[in-house]
Amino acid sequence: MPRLHLRIRGHVQGVFFRVSAVEQALDLRLTGWVRNRNDGSIEIVAEGPEDSLAALRAWCEHGPPGADVQGIEESEDAPTGKFEDFTVRSNV
Repeated sequence: MPRLHLRIRGHVQGVFFRVSAVEQALDLRLTGWVRNRNDGSIEIVAEGPEDSLAALRAWCEHGPPGADVQGIEESEDAPTGKFEDFTVRSNV
């Protein structure tokens, strides 16, 4: 189970991206978190099966209705296994 770190840029705040990402992640049985960044982007860290991570990544390419995704930065790290669910974190 790898760990996926995404930074989504574009018009992604104020369109329920975080709440929708939590719903997607929980449906895919992923753990991790999502948060707004002060620069207007969204940051996601998720752990789980590769196919579920790929499905979340694909969803992030368009996001919820009203989002206008302009780009995604992506990296994979070793999983920590410390997440028990998928949550919204405080903005940074």
